[in-house]
Amino acid sequence: MTDAPRTAPAAIRLDRWTVTSGSNVNSRAAVVIRAADHDWKASAEGNGAVDALFKAVDTALAPIVGGRPLLLGYDVHALAEGPDAEGRVTVRIAPPAAAEGGRADGRYTGEVTSTNTVAASIEAYTQALTAMLADESWAGAAEDAGAQRVRRATGDPADAETEYDRTADHFDTTEWFNR
Repeated sequence: MTDAPRTAPAAIRLDRWTVTSGSNVNSRAAVVIRAADHDWKASAEGNGAVDALFKAVDTALAPIVGGRPLLLGYDVHALAEGPDAEGRVTVRIAPPAAAEGGRADGRYTGEVTSTNTVAASIEAYTQALTAMLADESWAGAAEDAGAQRVRRATGDPADAETEYDRTADHFDTTEWFNR
């Protein structure tokens, strides 16, 4: 329940992401997140690249966090001038409105510096979510969600590797562009 960075192992890890954006289309994003030895994959549309990425992360992690975290703050601050200047992205979140008990409390911050503000944005958001899931009240959330997912898919909780969905293996976020 603090904004201080945590040193515990990361509850989630952003493995990869992609986003497509344009002037006359909704932005589309896809993410793959590793949590508790499971891959959580999702895609989403949004109002801009960052919004689409945040929504894709929220969709992927919905089974773990039980809803969309509340975005309390999003700040991009240029650290210098010029095209090669870095920007610092700060993301501040609170647990989803549906969170109960100790999980309903807390404010969590992620901060990343990069020349790529879109990459820094998704990394800072993931960092803030990792801080939330590292909170004691969220202990085991990723593992529990992964176990539920396996039981639903196979009926056998010991079959932890079968949650891989081959139909979701390839996210083509540009297929809509070719229509």
